[in-house]
Amino acid sequence: MRNTPSPYNRLPRRDFLKQTAAQVLTGTAVAGILQSQHGLQAGEDSKTKSKPAAGYQLGAFTKSFQDMPIPAVCQAFQSMGLDGLDLTVRPKGHILPENAEQELPQACAAAKEAGVKILFLTTMIDEPDKNAERILATAREQGIDRVKIGYYRYKTFGTLAQQLKETTKKIGKVAKLCQKYEVLPCVHVHSNAFLPSHGTQLYQLIQDYSPQEVGAYVDMLHMVKEGSGDGWRQGLDLLAPWIALCAVKNFSWERGEGRDKHGHQKWEVKIVPVADGISPIPDYVAALRKLGYEGTFSLHSEYKGRHSWKELSTQECLDQTAVDAKYFRSLWQ
Repeated sequence: MRNTPSPYNRLPRRDFLKQTAAQVLTGTAVAGILQSQHGLQAGEDSKTKSKPAAGYQLGAFTKSFQDMPIPAVCQAFQSMGLDGLDLTVRPKGHILPENAEQELPQACAAAKEAGVKILFLTTMIDEPDKNAERILATAREQGIDRVKIGYYRYKTFGTLAQQLKETTKKIGKVAKLCQKYEVLPCVHVHSNAFLPSHGTQLYQLIQDYSPQEVGAYVDMLHMVKEGSGDGWRQGLDLLAPWIALCAVKNFSWERGEGRDKHGHQKWEVKIVPVADGISPIPDYVAALRKLGYEGTFSLHSEYKGRHSWKELSTQECLDQTAVDAKYFRSLWQ
């Protein structure tokens, strides 16, 4: 059922969506790929439904492990008891978009061999183009039912209302393409100058789409960073029907070097282990459970580079991921 349209976020391509809504909600294709909160087994025929997994699925984002071959990542994730991979298929990713047709099936075969899954793909799809078609078509063939799409930027101050309208239309164009390939496009919440930067804003962007057309990718770091008191919880409340993915990560504020030209102290955000940060992970988990979410979680072990509290090697990132996974599982018991 579609929510009452907001006067500020009219649904783009409304004629198309009106004509296809019934097909989307009743078609046999979507029944095979939008089953509750669970995806198909990677490498399985997309026409065959996999049995729903019991409870949630816990995987990890492969960004920090791109210096490892995908089969090695699969084996490492399996050894720490993860269910699978949040695989980067994007520029500078584990798989480049132009290589998706050849390399994604190989990745799915490696995952199956190791006893894990490709849970979903992290892409930079922000408009319909040849690379988007290539990725989505191959994902469908491999039984991958959802992708994280690319980002939209907040630009000129004073024009946010118009930018939200334009971004809603852009999401609609991507959603239309994804429907063609029976893959759910998921919009990630990312703090700072992104659209959306917080949960309530994501609701503004997707409220006129059904959860079968667009999914919400909520984030334990970014939503708390922008709404640390209770904004993150209110965002989850609004997004409940759309939540299809959840990122698990945490952060802290650190005093930066020096002061700005006005003499104000600079501060920096650092990514820290899941149990060590400002984001109230146990409360976040409790809120998701209250909403009935039992879907896919992705550990974002971004412990490399200047945003990490400490520069870790790839092996140290794997070790910390295992610690984070153990902690997160303890909250879900």
